[in-house]
Amino acid sequence: MTELRLVAGVDCSTQATKVLVCDAETGAVVREGRAPHPDATQVDPAEWWKAWETASDGLLDGVQAVAIGGQQHGMVLLDDSGEVVHPAVLWNDTSSADATTELVAELGGAQAWAEAVGSVPVPSFTVTKLRWLRDEAARDAGAMRREAVRRAAAVVLPHDWMTHRLAADRSGIDGITTDRGDASGTGWWSPATNTYRTDLVELAFGRQLALPRVAGPAEIVGQTAFGAAIAAGTGDNAAAALGLDLQPGDVAVSLGTSGTAFARSTHPTADPTGLVAGFADATGEYLPLVCTLNAARVMSATAQMLGLELSAFDEAAITSPGSDGLVLLPFLDGERTPDLPHSTGLIYGLTRATMQPATMARAAVEGLLCGLADAVDALRDQGLPVHRVLLLGGGARSRAVQALAPALLGAEVVLPEPAEYVALGAARQAAWALSGAATPPTWQVPVGKPEPAITVDAATIRANYEQVLTKTRPLLAESYNR
Repeated sequence: MTELRLVAGVDCSTQATKVLVCDAETGAVVREGRAPHPDATQVDPAEWWKAWETASDGLLDGVQAVAIGGQQHGMVLLDDSGEVVHPAVLWNDTSSADATTELVAELGGAQAWAEAVGSVPVPSFTVTKLRWLRDEAARDAGAMRREAVRRAAAVVLPHDWMTHRLAADRSGIDGITTDRGDASGTGWWSPATNTYRTDLVELAFGRQLALPRVAGPAEIVGQTAFGAAIAAGTGDNAAAALGLDLQPGDVAVSLGTSGTAFARSTHPTADPTGLVAGFADATGEYLPLVCTLNAARVMSATAQMLGLELSAFDEAAITSPGSDGLVLLPFLDGERTPDLPHSTGLIYGLTRATMQPATMARAAVEGLLCGLADAVDALRDQGLPVHRVLLLGGGARSRAVQALAPALLGAEVVLPEPAEYVALGAARQAAWALSGAATPPTWQVPVGKPEPAITVDAATIRANYEQVLTKTRPLLAESYNR
């Protein structure tokens, strides 16, 4: 029997590190591990390394290549020796909301940013976090932040830091690499020109910082202490697209901590509305993407409010005759798309008739899907065909989500088999780098049928959602006085 060639893919996500060891030829998972991260929006990167050591313990025998898929946008500041000088500020930390407004205006507005880097910054983008930290230090917000700004010599992303930490011959900040997919989420790298805009780093921080070299999609960038080749790695969404093997006409809609809708494209996008981020993918092409801060936890939070187990909530939502005009704007943690970082959730249409658990459950699922339907429409507006939606993430297990999604998203819906697609995509990249081939290996992605679709008046549901959002947007834009 031929011995398997093994590769490892790592998902260093917001919540956990997940490791898959796969057959490089077929993608079959042969070993896996997981370890949690702290529940915070600012985290010591050492916690990621600790989680990697726990999650990979006993899994790496025979592994010939490894790649990291990391949470996008997180800001990791290093000094000249490579030491972390400030807790990593993660994508879901919205402290930089005011800094974002300032930066967009200073460059000349949304159109200028879209032309410069393909995206209009929102508070999740790394460039806004640089400005926030600079301003906090200038406001005398503590010796630690002032010292961090003084010592900072380089800025990297979570996947960049983990990739460099894996290398046996790492030295300070020399040789740190990133890739197109992750670099495109910083706010200072252009997918259209494949170049850094170092002037935007200086605009944000007041001076230059060293930036990682952008490695090629299938490049080997180092070697681990256990002798495995290290592939370039990428951001989590680009890794998921690689793991899903997205084809033209496919849109991935993921319902996890955040909600995302993304598709591969052969051409770069530049949306001045800011809805679509013009990212790059992990293959040399492009990955236009829309991200919401609120997704699966909208359902779990509503279930908790109603005093229901999640399964009972799901049953109530799918068996309800409808929401009867009740609208829930699901901005429970603020929102990225639409750009309402200070917002809270909002319920409109409460009457004695609609103040029922089943009606509220249905409205929560509809509100969640209406936000993602807006995201899919934004991709359509960029000229991308939407023939099939691949529904994934923890929230995709909801029968109510599956049943309502075809009508509200306006496309056929399929369910990729549950899998860790970020880690799987990273493993596929590692196999690609190991092979030296021109294209990634072909790994099958089994898909299943969702719950039978429910016939609903999707146009009315979406129109009600849009009307409530439009009329309450000025209120939602203001900071909520708790």
